[in-house]
Amino acid sequence: MMRGMVIDMNDEQLRTLADLQAFLTGTVAMDFTVAANERYEFIARTVRRFGYARLKRADKAVVLRFLERVSGYSRQQLTRLVRRGRERRPLVKRYRGSRTSFARLYTGADVLLLAHTDTLHGTLSGLATKKLMERAYGIFGDNRYLRLATISVAHLYNLRRRDGYQHQRQVWTKTRPVTVPIGERRAPTPHNRPGYLRVDSVHQGDQDGIKGVYHINAVDGVTQYEGVATCERLSEAFLIPVLEALGLKLSLRHSRLPQR
Repeated sequence: MMRGMVIDMNDEQLRTLADLQAFLTGTVAMDFTVAANERYEFIARTVRRFGYARLKRADKAVVLRFLERVSGYSRQQLTRLVRRGRERRPLVKRYRGSRTSFARLYTGADVLLLAHTDTLHGTLSGLATKKLMERAYGIFGDNRYLRLATISVAHLYNLRRRDGYQHQRQVWTKTRPVTVPIGERRAPTPHNRPGYLRVDSVHQGDQDGIKGVYHINAVDGVTQYEGVATCERLSEAFLIPVLEALGLKLSLRHSRLPQR
């Protein structure tokens, strides 16, 4: 399927509301999309050509559906643009910051300089990077860091999230193996005092997609007091109540309990 194709066609052949309705229902064998830089002019021209202000509500809905189809704008945005297109003034973009918006202090060059600094030093913490830029300007007189020398640590992380920084600063790291001591067998420490347990577990196995249980064998390293139990899964949340029910109310934080 081809996407994003823009076909320039003469929309003057759509002269009546019936033509627009036929276009929307697909009985007219044509389809086109207005280029992005021509959408505002196209909307104003269509509104004036069909006399949108004098149309009935149902006919206005046809015009809006047609504009929504060919412009790609949402119904809410088209409603605002159509209202402006009915005026005598040209329909142009008027994007600008509000009166309460803050002026951007740090430029794109500052973002690239921050990315270059992080590349040289391996992306240190925000506080350490701030100190480096303070020293670059205050001690070594590098005027490139004039604005970055006074940046806050919180806003430094905001600059690191900008697109310019992300395109410039890309880090690849190798996959690090994760070592989790599950099922590790070793004697408790210390092994010559009562109250320290050696805990072994055996999984019964799965059957027909149903998870099997775990058989637990806990033995005191000195007194050889032994407790055998079964639990649903291996975790301290399951093991501690089971061992306490067996009478092994001991200091389990020194035991080598399996974790999952």
